[in-house]
Amino acid sequence: MLTLDAPYGQSVSPERLEQALRAHGEARVVFATQSETSTGVLEDIESYARLTRSTETLLVVDAVSSFGAVACPMDAWGLDGLVTGSQKGLMCPPGLAFVALSERAWAAADRATCPKHYWDLRTERRWQAKGQAQYTPAVSLLMGLDVAIGLLEREGLAAAHRRHDRLARAARVGAEALGLALFARATPSPAVTSVVAPPGVDGEAVVRAYGEGHNITIAGGQGEMKGRIFRLAHLGYVDDLDLITGLAALERVMASLGQPVEYGTAVAAAQRLFAKEG
Repeated sequence: MLTLDAPYGQSVSPERLEQALRAHGEARVVFATQSETSTGVLEDIESYARLTRSTETLLVVDAVSSFGAVACPMDAWGLDGLVTGSQKGLMCPPGLAFVALSERAWAAADRATCPKHYWDLRTERRWQAKGQAQYTPAVSLLMGLDVAIGLLEREGLAAAHRRHDRLARAARVGAEALGLALFARATPSPAVTSVVAPPGVDGEAVVRAYGEGHNITIAGGQGEMKGRIFRLAHLGYVDDLDLITGLAALERVMASLGQPVEYGTAVAAAQRLFAKEG
């Protein structure tokens, strides 16, 4: 297995993937993450698909934090597999996972000889065709999903994507108005904004201050980024006022951690963006 790494905050360019595919013509699957939640970076899945769809190499996408928040049209782009979960852009509690496969991915599944102990997608597909699940389903979560999908249908998927993009841009201008640096140096994800903790401030202290002082849950960095960044999510059932509340809390948190803050700066920057765009 070949791994294409990129420095934290950056993405893997389509050119690098193209070079790797040329050097490893035997590769049969490319696994990629559309919205890299731990750093707030958005990968160029559409360009990746241009490289794979005319070859025998399949493209399987982790869309756990992007589905519902970012466009990822399987058929239009030529994706072969997409995996997501219920707890992020789909606005449901955790516990459901979703898998979609293209026809050529199903053909590959039919040819596969690796053992399947618990989960065989081909068997599940036959049960689905009968309107049943292979095993006992999480009925209450599915009912919640039905409601969530109804909300998305009423809003319109394209409108939901625009809402997430708008909220993300408001979060970014608000953080920058406080003099904070954004971590994502590639295309930022509309699902989450990663912010660099200012010098002398532990990113984990920012996370604690949000929770203890304002009853708001945010995330910190992972791995070597722990303590260096904090992450503000704006996906799912979120609107302008939720984002304004989060930025007002950011002002208070930064002040409580000894940072110079002119109150209203982050909120005003976001409000101006909202007012300009309606």
